[in-house]
Amino acid sequence: QVHLVESGGGLVQPGGSLRLSCAASGSIFSKDTWGWYRQAPGKERELVATITKNGYTNYIDSVKGRFTISKNNARNMVYLQMNSLKPEDTAVYYCNADPYYEDWGKGTLVTVSS
Repeated sequence: QVHLVESGGGLVQPGGSLRLSCAASGSIFSKDTWGWYRQAPGKERELVATITKNGYTNYIDSVKGRFTISKNNARNMVYLQMNSLKPEDTAVYYCNADPYYEDWGKGTLVTVSS
């Protein structure tokens, strides 16, 4: 069983920044790749960014150059630095492995609005 706790969301104006954090605990060591997902109102959950055990990263096109995923293996933490935020980034953000565990956290809401 995996326990995931996301934090750091909030209301920010377009062009602003936020840093999301994810604390992972439980039986997480079987997965080498971790990522951030998001689900906007009325849309499917999508995988936004991933980071491998060796630190290789990948992003969907819409966030490339604006978002940076990182992690602290010793602390079982995953982070998402989000810059130049746009209204279309508004969503609930979740962390999970890729492929994901069935146990999801509650997510953290990011609202980009003026």
